[in-house]
Amino acid sequence: MLAPVAVGALLPDSAHASFFHGETLDKVADVMSWVVLIVVPIVVIVLFWLVHILPEKIAEKKKHPQAKAIQVLCILSLFFGGLLWPLAWLWAYTKPVLHKLAYGTDVDESIGHGKTENAADEVKNLREQIAKLEEQLKTNGGQA
Repeated sequence: MLAPVAVGALLPDSAHASFFHGETLDKVADVMSWVVLIVVPIVVIVLFWLVHILPEKIAEKKKHPQAKAIQVLCILSLFFGGLLWPLAWLWAYTKPVLHKLAYGTDVDESIGHGKTENAADEVKNLREQIAKLEEQLKTNGGQA
């Protein structure tokens, strides 16, 4: 009684590797092959590029004084297969000590300098400061 059950379990049944059969299976395979050959490489290239410009975006956000150099390193990293990317990442997060010693600040105020609506206010403030300094010179008798 047990022997026929064991023999039946060892005999292979019909196996199906897919839910699809015939022409449907061929059509699904064709679509999958086009996706793998065209769509996947494009997605991988775009993701590779987006990851490699992250240090540049971080440097611009933090107003890093060497943001342009970090941008160049990111571009070079694209051509060298990502080998320079960790250096760009570290550089974007470092504080520029020598820049602070030279200029008194560790941020670059010229990044995003295209704000023309505040130019008139800056000129007005500078003229007021000049007027105050001239008045101080007059009251001190020309002595500094």
